[in-house]
Formats: sequence, C-alpha cells, structure tokens
Amino acid sequence: MEEAGDVVFRLDQFGQLLFASQRAAARIGGAVPLLGAALTKLVADADQAPLTAVLAEVTESRATRLLEVRLKTAEAEVWHELRVSCYTAADDATEVLIVGRDMTIQHATEERLRHLATHDALTELPNRLLLSDRMRMVIANARRSGQGFSVATIGLDGFKKVNDGLGHPIGDALLRMAAGRLRKTLRDSDTLARVGGDEFVAILPGTASEAQIKLVTGRLIATLQSPFEIDSHTIYLGASVGVSVYPQHAEDEVRLVALADAAMSRAKETGKGRCVVYSQGHSGPPQHDISLEAAMFQAVREGEFLLYYQPIVDAQTREIQGFETLMRWKHPTLGMVPPARFIPIAETNGLINLLGAWALKAACVQLKQFEEVAKRPLYISVNISPRQFRNDKFLDVLDDAIAFSGLLGEQLVLEITEGTLMIDPVHAESILSKMTERKARIAIDDFGTGYSSLAYLKRFPISVLKIDRAFIRDLPGSQKDGAICNAVLDLAKHLDLSVVAEGVETVEQLQYLEQRGCQYIQGYLTGKPMAANVALAALKESMHRKVVPPELRQVGQ
Repeated sequence: MEEAGDVVFRLDQFGQLLFASQRAAARIGGAVPLLGAALTKLVADADQAPLTAVLAEVTESRATRLLEVRLKTAEAEVWHELRVSCYTAADDATEVLIVGRDMTIQHATEERLRHLATHDALTELPNRLLLSDRMRMVIANARRSGQGFSVATIGLDGFKKVNDGLGHPIGDALLRMAAGRLRKTLRDSDTLARVGGDEFVAILPGTASEAQIKLVTGRLIATLQSPFEIDSHTIYLGASVGVSVYPQHAEDEVRLVALADAAMSRAKETGKGRCVVYSQGHSGPPQHDISLEAAMFQAVREGEFLLYYQPIVDAQTREIQGFETLMRWKHPTLGMVPPARFIPIAETNGLINLLGAWALKAACVQLKQFEEVAKRPLYISVNISPRQFRNDKFLDVLDDAIAFSGLLGEQLVLEITEGTLMIDPVHAESILSKMTERKARIAIDDFGTGYSSLAYLKRFPISVLKIDRAFIRDLPGSQKDGAICNAVLDLAKHLDLSVVAEGVETVEQLQYLEQRGCQYIQGYLTGKPMAANVALAALKESMHRKVVPPELRQVGQ
C-alpha cells in the first residue's frame, strides 16, 4: 500500500482512519491529523453526505462501490475516484479499504471537451449551439417578465480584404482582438457569440427601446473603429449592425437571428459603419427558408439526408461504368425536399462542409459495395460545392474518404463547375493539382453554361467534360445544339478528355451522341437517380442484360 501510486486509506466500521499511505499524507499536507480522524472531514463539504452514505452501504452489504469526491489537499480540492470495499480483519473487526485515484487530468479533459462543444475555438466566445441555448433562456425569461430584448448581428466591415491581403494568421488575430473589444463593451448579462467568419451575434436582455438600442450599438460600432495594432500593421475596421426586437419582430430564436442578419445586410448596403433596426421593408430570407434552415440542423442530427445514385453508362456497350452521387433530403412531413431548396441554404450557413464530407465518404464506401455486385471496377462521381472547394480542410476530407473506403484514387471523379474554378484561378490551380496527386479525376460539371474559357482546359488538370442537359434536350432537332455538342466532342477528343452527356432521355438523343463518339451518357433513359439498394438491383440486372430498354439494343449495332 505504501508503494501504490494512488492514495490509500483504511477505516474502521465507524469511518475513523486507521491507516493512511505516505502518498495520502503527502497529498493532504498535514493540515488535518489523519489517524483517528473521520475521512469525511478530508473531503469537500458537498461530498461528505454522499461519502457517508457509501460507507454505510459498503459496511452493510460488503459490496464494492466507486465514488468521485473532492479531496482536500495542500494545494486545493482535487477530484479523486474512490474505490470503497469492506473486509474482515484478522481480529474479526470490520474494516473499510479505500483506494483513491487522482482524476485531475480526466476532469480537466472533460471540461475542455464540454467547452469546445459550446464555444468557438478561435475567439473562445459561445458558438451557435450555446447561443441557441442562451436565446431560449432569454425568451423564457422575457415571456415571464413581459420585458422585451433585442438581438444584434455584428458584421466586420473590410475584414475580407485584411484576411486576403495580410494572411489568415493576421486575420485570426484580428478576430480575437475584435471579439475581446466587443465583449468588454457589453454587460455581463449579455451574450456575445461568434457564428462564423467575421459575424457575431449579441443577445441584449432588457434592451428593447430605440434609445437603448442606439446607445448599445453605438458603443459596439465605436469600439471597432479604433485602429488595431497587430505585429507591424495598423489596421482600420468598422462594423455594420442589424437588430431585431422581441416580441415586436419575432418570438422564436431562428427568426430573430435571421431578421437581425437581414437588417445587418441592409446596413452594409446603405453605407456600412451604421446600425439598422429591422423593419418589414428589409429584404430577408423568406419565412419558409428560415424554417427550412432550422429544420436542416435537426435533419443532420436525425440522419434525414440520403444519397441517391444515377448510373453513368457506356454509350457503346450500354454497361454501367459508374454512378453520380446526388444528395436528397427526406423530411418527415414535407417529404422529399428538392436540392434546389436546401443546397443554397447549406452553402450559406456552412452546413455544406459537413454534408459534403459525409457524402464523399459514404459514396466511396458505397462504391465498394457496387463493385462486389458488378465483379468489375466502377467509378463514383461526387459534386463538390464552391464552399467545399474553398475550405482549407477539403484535402483532409478527401484523404479521409479515400483511406476509410480503401478506394483507388482514380475511381473517384470530383465534379466542379466552371464558375467555382474562375472565382480564384490561382487557388483553383493549386487545389486541383493536389487533388490529382491523390489520383482523383476532375470533371467540369454543366460544361458550356459558365465561363467556358478554353484557356482553363489547358491550364487545369481536367479529365472529364460533362455536357449540360440544356444542349442535349432538343437533340437531334436543334442545329445549334448539335453544333455545340459536336464542337465539345471534337475538342475533348483532341485534348484526350472523356465526355459525359447529361440529361439523355430519348433513343434519338442516345443514337445521335453515340454516332458522334460520345463515350458516356447519363439521364432518365438509362436510369433515374435511385437509392443505393435500387442501384444495386440495377447492377445485378445489368449483368444479365443491358440497362437500357430492349429496343435500344439495336442502336448502333
């Protein structure tokens, strides 16, 4: 017991100390006489009753129990996990043995994890999760007291130029300093949260009148107008503030923040460096979109998002060569929510990064199941949104998906629109080269509907062109669409690029494209987007016959 790394105590059946190990004595520091003392006197006041109850239970039942208490040490009250057991000594006396393990590191780790779950890692301010919790508390208090409050969204003016011009380390330091200034300007009863990028949200209990709002927001704007000194740089910022008021403008947390955000956007549009209180004339997200955004966070937690798969078929052999992955949302009451409704919202609120990472990994895993059925190599095509593409962590997400699934990099095609590449061509070139280092292939989605600059076909490491359905729809009757398709196919042939024609719905379209050398087709003719189990069934069927209707088997033969 003397050599044990833990503290060790022996007690009689009345809880008096018979023995304390040297480590126990050293920890307690001699502040309390040990032998003959009651162990309960050595723990925090709040833990004395639970310890007394456990000692009584163990003495009576002879069972072993675990209990966490704060042991009074020479330095402070330190959490220990006590293992309490009872035995019969040589003289038939009942004694209790307690072994205490120091839980300082574990408690500190748990506390840090709890903090990280509810706070922004950069500024240490509350994040959206804690903001939502605080908002519900303030709303409940306001309903009981009948006293209103306001919500202020604060956007930094000019932050993007600083971040882009001086780099992310300076930008991060600037955000931390701005957060500190805002926090000092507000009261202890106020809540300040960072909700992403250069935007903050403040909950201001009891601040509802025009005069009160003007006073508080004026201080917030003023504190950010003073210059920031970072390294050798003197940086000038400003702030635009939008405010919504409970209950005049809204009575739920999601809409209050959304309306304050709409007012902040109005402040930026009308000169920046000012505060705008929401009014009905301000443009903001439609009511159904606000509700939909709130439902999206719930949908992520409940696993309501699904992946569908649309076959990509060899135009000559009619065999399935791969699948494009398409995200769907099965809402419990709205049914299937169209991607055109939820994808733009996900792009705006940042959920697209979380959803995109999940979709990429899940699609790669699913391909392995497809290949087990097909008994041959296939490929999977995944759409990458603009926000994902610009995310600093995207390459890590890509590495994780490939490693987790065991997929070969060349089996993964990443679809990117022309517009995404042209937002920042230098950044695009760097990221694309790193993507191809991982053997992933790059496809230009909806080719011909964006910038259509031939220069990027030479500059970027592109492998696949996907002809947009807008140029397929009227084939073969449209001479202009035919000319565009012929030009793309001819260009791709000379640049050694593969071509996928999207939106193929008729036999005539398929025949036209096949005769002109289009390698792959995708559309309702060969398969609608389908759930994974349906796609597996289609693969099994294709092993016995072509995936297109029987009458198409004569096309091109």
